[in-house]
Amino acid sequence: MLPEGIEEILPVEARRLEQLRRHLLDQFATWGYEQVMPPLIEYLDALLTGTGRDLDLQTFKLTDQLTGRLMGVRADMTPQTARIDAHYLKRECPVRLCYVGNVLRTRPDAFAGSRELLQLGAELFGHPGPESDIEIVRLMLAALAAAGLRDLHLDLGHVGVFRALATEAHLSEELEGNLFEALQRKSRSQIEALLALSDAPAGVKTMLAVLADLNGGTEALIRARELLKGAPPAVQVALINLERVMDAVTHSGTPVYIDLAELRGYRYYTGIVFSAFVPGQGQAVAQGGRYDGIGRAFGRARAATGFSTDLRRLLRLVPVDDAGTKGILSPHAGAKGMDEKIAALRATGECVVARLPGDSSPVRALGCDRELVEQGGQWVVKPA
Repeated sequence: MLPEGIEEILPVEARRLEQLRRHLLDQFATWGYEQVMPPLIEYLDALLTGTGRDLDLQTFKLTDQLTGRLMGVRADMTPQTARIDAHYLKRECPVRLCYVGNVLRTRPDAFAGSRELLQLGAELFGHPGPESDIEIVRLMLAALAAAGLRDLHLDLGHVGVFRALATEAHLSEELEGNLFEALQRKSRSQIEALLALSDAPAGVKTMLAVLADLNGGTEALIRARELLKGAPPAVQVALINLERVMDAVTHSGTPVYIDLAELRGYRYYTGIVFSAFVPGQGQAVAQGGRYDGIGRAFGRARAATGFSTDLRRLLRLVPVDDAGTKGILSPHAGAKGMDEKIAALRATGECVVARLPGDSSPVRALGCDRELVEQGGQWVVKPA
């Protein structure tokens, strides 16, 4: 009865989801990340400012009956968080923000996927160096581990390498876009055919073409430094930053895969991009990257890096290890001393369910595994 890609959350899953949400937000707080709660719906011109056309296609639009202006339901909370940092907080120091909330998209990211995500993420504003990228990647991996995911591995790329080489080659906008698409498919023949249409120096063409082959472990970075040694300074800086992030993550024990043709979010990201994967899943379970300058659209350009994930998807990947929180079934309230005992139990965090008059349901059908019974003038808890 629901629209395609829209789901209801039933009691057991809702309980687990809320526990996970609280647990991860508490973890973010221990790293110094402050929670913000952006609105679900905004005027479209503010919602899409600085985010590019990709988000525009994913945004549901409707007309505000009060003003007649076009509004949009958020499809991503990252731009909203950037606005809060740049426009409202206006701090000069680095700012760490986190968030969790529903986002709605016009199309699912995968076949039979959801269009309503419970997006959780963290963003670090105001620091341009690789140290903030390292912090965000470590926080992402720590959050995924805390959610119960195991055998994580990380894919790393850097859109700045392709961006700097494309600028050096003076590619037209159309040719750059087509070359970008060919690199995503790693179609070497198409890459070479497109580069043949350019008047760029042969050395630059060679470096652009070789990006499709620069993937793997540490050896990929070694080859990149050798094959791109004649590239512009921006490429050398990007490779140094990429190596620093890779070293930091590898030392923590997480396997890292480098791919310089990984240009996800090319029109949005400006530096390092990263995705976390688990065995058996073709799609990333979390992803992020550096997107410097997004605050410019809100009046103050800021360096920025962050990540996000979908809590609902994480929950589906973690096996259920218990049958749920069990409660204590009490008789209908009113007996002498019973109300005080129930209040005391609830104060300690116990779930106490009062049996309603006329209800003869089995104890376990009411979600309980114990009963509150009177014994010797005292109310005591006994197994059901």
